[in-house]
Amino acid sequence: MHSSSLLRRFSCFNATTSSSSVIAASYPSVKKKPLVFLGSPQVSASVLESLLNASAAPDSLFEVSAIVTQPPSRRDRGRKVMPSPVAQHALDCGLPTELIFTPERAGEEMFLSNLRALQPELCITAAYGNILPTKFLKIPSLGTVNIHPSLLPLYRGAAPVQRALQDGVKETGVSLAFTVRALDAGPVIASERFQVDDHIKAPNLLEMLFSRGSELLIHELPSIFDGSARAKAQPQDDSKATLAPKIMPEESWLSFNQEASALHNKGGQVLALEFK
Repeated sequence: MHSSSLLRRFSCFNATTSSSSVIAASYPSVKKKPLVFLGSPQVSASVLESLLNASAAPDSLFEVSAIVTQPPSRRDRGRKVMPSPVAQHALDCGLPTELIFTPERAGEEMFLSNLRALQPELCITAAYGNILPTKFLKIPSLGTVNIHPSLLPLYRGAAPVQRALQDGVKETGVSLAFTVRALDAGPVIASERFQVDDHIKAPNLLEMLFSRGSELLIHELPSIFDGSARAKAQPQDDSKATLAPKIMPEESWLSFNQEASALHNKGGQVLALEFK
């Protein structure tokens, strides 16, 4: 599944392995709920870090039992084959390679079999980058919850932040929603609104929204685990939904026949590709 030359183990200041062993010794009767995290880019690594830190707390209800991320790919100027930022962060924090899954597609039978064996109660996604089939969604008993950087049902899709900046919106936000087969269409557990600075660029806004989304997730996890989040989650109004398709290469070109405001908005969004 993994190449040892690609996935290297590093030390991490907030390493969870030693913390987990201390917790287990102090609270031997507490059985934590297994949680699986799915994410790929750097903004997802910040969410993983928040989950690992929260899981190491003595009163934590859960443990991160596995990571699912995109396979290693060629990145950076040297075009070296490298693990995803999430995989690298997991390794830096001491997670064993056998608990880092990198399927090409989330519907692969071997991957699904390995996931079922873990018996996760909850899956969390943050810019994972693969479509989750029904077979996957049926595995976690409490469902799958996604951090989405928009105020759903607005900007469903791969590039919500970039499309929002392109449209010149004055307000955006981040949503926690249960995952269903329809794209970003599940019931919303919680959301938080933010004013958009006229000069902010997509990478900075993405980072801010996922950081706040991590905090929102940690706050809502108790209600997700006890089932009350499912009861309070609000269905989305599909009639108000807007789409945020991926940014195509040709969209990065600036045409000076456009209005100045349109050029300004495009300049903010083209500095980052879609997050999924």
